[in-house]
Amino acid sequence: MTEKKNLVIIGGGPAGLAAAKAAYDAGERDILVLEREERLGGILNQCIHNGFGLHTFKEELTGPEYAARYEREVAARGIECKTGTTVLSIKDRQVTAVGAEGLKVYDAKAVILACGCRERPRGAINIAGCRAAGVFSAGTAQKLINIDGLMPGREVVILGSGDIGLIMARRMTFQGAKVKAVVELMPYSSGLNRNIVQCLDDFGIPLKFSHTVVGIKGKKRVSSVIVAAVDKDLRPVAGTEEEIPCDTLLLSVGLLPENEVAKTAGVELSPVTSGAVVDDGLMTSCDGVFACGNVLHVHDLVDFVSEESERAGASAAAYIRGKSGGSDHVTVSASGGVRYAVPQKVNRRGNGPIGFKMRVGRPAKDVKISLFCDGREIAFRKKRIVTPGEMETLSLTAEQSDVLRGAREAEIRLTEV
Repeated sequence: MTEKKNLVIIGGGPAGLAAAKAAYDAGERDILVLEREERLGGILNQCIHNGFGLHTFKEELTGPEYAARYEREVAARGIECKTGTTVLSIKDRQVTAVGAEGLKVYDAKAVILACGCRERPRGAINIAGCRAAGVFSAGTAQKLINIDGLMPGREVVILGSGDIGLIMARRMTFQGAKVKAVVELMPYSSGLNRNIVQCLDDFGIPLKFSHTVVGIKGKKRVSSVIVAAVDKDLRPVAGTEEEIPCDTLLLSVGLLPENEVAKTAGVELSPVTSGAVVDDGLMTSCDGVFACGNVLHVHDLVDFVSEESERAGASAAAYIRGKSGGSDHVTVSASGGVRYAVPQKVNRRGNGPIGFKMRVGRPAKDVKISLFCDGREIAFRKKRIVTPGEMETLSLTAEQSDVLRGAREAEIRLTEV
């Protein structure tokens, strides 16, 4: 059964809801949001800690409170949302999904990918040892405690200092567990500094930089983990092994954009972000298919997800009206310590100011983030400190954006000042 829709949004988390709201406000009325879980809100439903919404709503909210704000906005506009519906594939903007109504195909004029991200599993990091119970991803442990009311363990080691791992160190402590250590492979954290202070320092939880877990012991249940220092090439150093008794190992070793559906559409993916390559309207390499939020690149704040997704919604609405598109782009590369910048392309036919979001590859002090067009610096921003855990931005004026659109080549570069 095929049903025609102007705009189909895949994902009913913070990205999908923000995109739906913005598309409606831009004049589009025929909108459908598809969400595989039984309720809207995405990952925010299990993030019961506060710290959300300071940019968007100018107040501090919990994850469920933040999601509820957007749910009310979407409901007030009468936007159709179908939960318990899994999207299987996209081909030529035909979205195949299965849910309570069975298998359905939606023939869309535009599609927005807002599928979020997923955690790297244990298999991706090759830890030697047994397959005993007690090894969880940090997100799974968060769901067990906050949604299911179950305690994953009592003596905990956390591998990785991503934000979810840091937050779970505090959460497990609140629930009466003893967090023995947070172990980080790199010589710096991949999480926000405020989370290190509030979630580790405030509770006396040690953070071991340049260390990793090299072994897991136990039969039916984890009994201990082996931790070792690593050298500058990130290889374990013999003789530095330390056994830490514990019954639980939480993995917070990175997030990946959930792009399996994007692959079915033939969307070009970035080898750096694992998300789609997009232009300044957040359109992917597939005409009429847009991407936003953590499915595009992993954000540090949900407020930035909402901001980006509202731009995607407005762009999709304009595309449906025939007011955007085109294949004439200038490519924007990243170098000099900038790992990536989004968008990676700029539509020469576009108009208005352009903004970039990016991450650096290592911590640095007293730097300048610059945009060069045809070898000439046209915009820059100075920062006292940059870290991989915090997203950086560079906003252009309308005049600077026009220069970029007329350039043959462009580059965002990090330099010391």
